[in-house]
Amino acid sequence: MHNLAIALHLKGYTISGSDDEILDPSKSRLKKYGILPEKWGWDINNISDKLDAVILGMHARPDNPELKRALDLKLKIYSFPEYLYEQTKDKKRVVIAGSHGKTTITSMIMHVLRRQNIQFDYMVGSQLEGFETMVGFSDESKIAIFEGDEYLSSPLDNRPKFIHYKPHLTLISGIAWDHMNVYPKYENYKKQFFNLGLDTNSKGKVFYCESDLELKEMSRKWKKISDSGRETAVFEKYSTLEYKQKDDYNEVVLDEKTFALKLIGRYNMENLNGAMKICEGLGIKNETFLLSMKDFTGAARRQELIFQNEKLKIYRDFAHAPSKVKATVSGFREQFQNQKLTAILEIHTFSSLNKDFLPQYKESMNGADSAYVFYNPEVVRHKKLPALDKDFIKRCFDKKNLTILDDKSELETLMKKSIKGSGVLLLMSSGNFGGIDIL
Repeated sequence: MHNLAIALHLKGYTISGSDDEILDPSKSRLKKYGILPEKWGWDINNISDKLDAVILGMHARPDNPELKRALDLKLKIYSFPEYLYEQTKDKKRVVIAGSHGKTTITSMIMHVLRRQNIQFDYMVGSQLEGFETMVGFSDESKIAIFEGDEYLSSPLDNRPKFIHYKPHLTLISGIAWDHMNVYPKYENYKKQFFNLGLDTNSKGKVFYCESDLELKEMSRKWKKISDSGRETAVFEKYSTLEYKQKDDYNEVVLDEKTFALKLIGRYNMENLNGAMKICEGLGIKNETFLLSMKDFTGAARRQELIFQNEKLKIYRDFAHAPSKVKATVSGFREQFQNQKLTAILEIHTFSSLNKDFLPQYKESMNGADSAYVFYNPEVVRHKKLPALDKDFIKRCFDKKNLTILDDKSELETLMKKSIKGSGVLLLMSSGNFGGIDIL
């Protein structure tokens, strides 16, 4: 939300906002642009009939006093994704969706467009090198690139965010159950992606990853609907690009030419091909795409190399859902075959701490030589979930050489020991490991 506020401020809009707490980096960024609220909390006096619109974030509950005031005044109220569409409804919209890989693919596309000096609007779920904010608008751009989130749009709208974007080009990277608090049944979760394919502009394209079994089955259903006479987008599969594995990078082979890229793992070769398909749909030739990718280093916390010396490399990754963990660990195992791989995973989301969901992590850490899973019992209680025990979590992961940690001091001791070791240390979390200063 603070990224959207800054983007609109830079476009010349008058922006105000409210929250019950504002932390960094949001706080310092809002202050930099002079739009940081003077005080925290909700105040109905912030809402008046002088406002053109109210944009509602997920943090505001339905009984929020400012929201109730806006409803009483019959002001125009947008959810975050609705307003992104409002800003870009006259542009060619691209949506990158999927349970894993969508931030990486979106950032690849944005990197190439910038290298080719093509202006575009965007929304991405991570900080990218060269982009000050995660949302950007331009009156001159004719393209909008959105990372498509399947989470709820707002407290007033329980549809997935990506359904609002009405894309011309869609990519779905893969489907694996997530957000159990919103989609308690896997079938309902899958349905959102199926609908996204059908809601893509009928003159557009939907690209889907061929290796994903759910998407393979879904593509048959899309084709059946298309063959029945309904006007739909064209559905096209993509797969792994041909590549040669090097020490800590890959060489992509295209038309007998090789391109050295700072990417590792087979799944990133799939991500790369998906991004290339989208860019081709935007008029960028494949060779131009790969040449533009030569200096791509990735999004923050996506296979991010945060430390290295002659003995050890430490990577940080956002992986937390089962499919993301499995793809990341297996990718690192493939890339660093002759080095010891130590993996530490923090589970702290509603789904990952839920007893009914934890079995989804089965064998996801199997590629690591030494593996650790950390969780905080206080977080479990805060989320009002049943207490967990270490033996149960270990059975769910189904890996012999796995240690479960539930104490921050134990985790800190482990990390201090690990950074004195050798090989590759992989840290996976969408949180911050309890605020431990890793280095």
